[in-house]
Amino acid sequence: MAEAGAERRERLTRERVLLAAVALADVEGIESLTMRKLGEKLGVEAMSLYNHVASKSDLYDGMIDTVFGEIGLPGGEGDWKTAMRKRAISVRSALSRHPWAIGRMESRSTPGPATLRHHDAVIGILRGAGFSITLAAHAVSALDSYIYGFTLQQKNLPFDTAEDTAKITQAIMARFTSGEYPHLTEMAVEHVLRPGYDYGSEFMFGLDLILDGLGRAAADRMSRKV
Repeated sequence: MAEAGAERRERLTRERVLLAAVALADVEGIESLTMRKLGEKLGVEAMSLYNHVASKSDLYDGMIDTVFGEIGLPGGEGDWKTAMRKRAISVRSALSRHPWAIGRMESRSTPGPATLRHHDAVIGILRGAGFSITLAAHAVSALDSYIYGFTLQQKNLPFDTAEDTAKITQAIMARFTSGEYPHLTEMAVEHVLRPGYDYGSEFMFGLDLILDGLGRAAADRMSRKV
């Protein structure tokens, strides 16, 4: 009976296939993901996977939807800025865990239910705050471009820690002659090389600039309607 129970627990499902695919892509990158590797990870023949995903494209759709499912849906509590700020932080966190998904979150032509729920909730918060359809579209575009772009840029930086940042910055500066690049030197000495510097902390500054600008645009639209 115990063996039968274990077999039931390990039964292949679409969710199990997608979670395994996401885990593989996290480690090896999505470009190296094959149905053969995925089958090996799950302990089944690759052809068995097609009982749960119709194609490689369907697999990708499901993987992206799985990532969207990890992102907290913006709720109705608090104001729209708070909701959008929390949502942005949650998106960035998910993309940091799954860097292969950067640039692919909006690329699917057959989005799954978690993806659609996410976008519907975001638009709903903005519309509920008085954003016009056009301004809501502008807001989503500006926010997503910033979130995805910042996360991609941070992922590709040649440093991860403050120590790495200091070493690389000092190595670059060692190639300067005195006074050759005064503004870069000032930025490095007065900002980057300061104790506790973390490039990731720049994210919130830029995010709040965008949110403040959207708030002014929304207020201007409402004032014109009065």
